[in-house]
This record gives sequence, C-alpha cells and structure tokens, in this order.
Amino acid sequence: MEVVRISGLEFSYHGIFSVRADSLSVNGGEVLTLLGPNGSGKTTLLKCINALLKPSSGSIAICGRDILSYPRSELSRAIGYVPQSHTPSFPFSVLDVVLMGRVSYLSIFQQPSKADYRKAEEALSTVGISEMRDRTYTNISGGERQLVLIARAIAQEPKLLLLDEPTAHLDFKNQVTTLETVRRLSRERGISVVMSLHDPNHALMYSDRIALMKGGKILHKGMPGDVIDEETIEEVYGLPVEMIEHSGRKFILPRT
Repeated sequence: MEVVRISGLEFSYHGIFSVRADSLSVNGGEVLTLLGPNGSGKTTLLKCINALLKPSSGSIAICGRDILSYPRSELSRAIGYVPQSHTPSFPFSVLDVVLMGRVSYLSIFQQPSKADYRKAEEALSTVGISEMRDRTYTNISGGERQLVLIARAIAQEPKLLLLDEPTAHLDFKNQVTTLETVRRLSRERGISVVMSLHDPNHALMYSDRIALMKGGKILHKGMPGDVIDEETIEEVYGLPVEMIEHSGRKFILPRT
C-alpha cells in the first residue's frame, strides 16, 4: 500500500532557496532515507510532508488523500514526527512525554484514559525502554531521549514516521540502537518511515530506498545499491570516495 505520494512539489524560501520533488513515494513498511549534506533541503521536505510548510505547487497525499484536506488532529494521528532535538522546560517523566503522543485522541480538557496510558506503556515496551518510565526526561542522555521521542511518536499509532537527523549528536552505540529500532518498527508494524541522514553508510545499512539530495533537488533515487556509488557520493558531497565490500556489505570511505 502506498502511504506517501509526492507529485510536482516545490517550496521556496522567498525565492532565495527552493526545494523540489517531482515524484516520490513511500510504501507501507518501507524506510526511505533522504541523504545529503547540510542545506540540501532534507528538513524542508520533511516539514512539507508534515504540513508544517505549504508548498507553492504540487501535492502530497497521505494514504491516498491530499494532505491539505486533513484536520490537524487527524493528521497528527497519521504522522509521527521525531525532531532532531527536544528539551522541554518542565521536568516531565518519560512516561508523561510518551503520553503526549495521545493528545490528538483527546478532546479539550479531557484527561488521558487508562487506554491511553496502556498505549504509552506499550510504546515504551516496543522501543525497549520500559524501565525508564519514571525517570525525568531532562535528566536522561541524548540517545535515551531519542528513543523516548520515537516511543512518543509510536504512541500516536501513525501510518508514517518522520525522523529529522535521528542520529545527530548521538554516540556510535546510540546511533546504531536508534536506527535498528526504526528499522524494526517498520518491519514489525508496517509503519512507513521517511528519515534524513548525513552518513551514506547508515543509509546503505538501514534503508529500503534512498533519495540523494543537493541544492534542494533530488538528484538520484532508488534502491541503496543502485543509488549509492563513488560517482553519486562525490557528486552530492564534493568529496572523493571509494566503495569497499566486506562480509557481503558495501561501505563508503573517503579516498586517501
């Protein structure tokens, strides 16, 4: 099932910088990675998909329905969004942060029900951090916060998960843990994922499809093995690289 369909999209920041995506789609349970350097338009495209920015032309459909026809509360149920970083001013517990993912299911002044708490607990369990439920969100590590934010998005029961640089500022172990969790969720729950990354090796390992971006445009898209090679990476990043293979996996390294 096609969860996301982008056609002829263009968004411009007052004519200074434009992002274009002529044709892009994501199926259920598929991980699509937007790969490219800083300023290539990855975050802008994610914000357009999340209806935080309105394109000047083109269309975005979620589950076959134009995104502009969704009420915000209904869209919040369809799309889970994980930003690069999040630091609340109030020291909420981890469980309370995850429970915020149920807000779109509540009416004004309505308190979360036992069912909402159960969904939040299930999301913590799914991500593997149930033991953190009572810890203070502001006192946990960056990697732990990222997993909490993913749990909060899962509590929304979304069809689509958007992640903006989910490995930013994380150490090596937490980068792997986060990406493994994202891939497992897509497989087990059939959730579509669109995430932005910088590292071509992460994209090779954890993506079903990749869109290589530079200067606001998608230069190449397709299966990881078809999209990422020495020529395309040098074209996008301006860095000479070489591709090596080890234990059946391909890796990109800077050419020395």
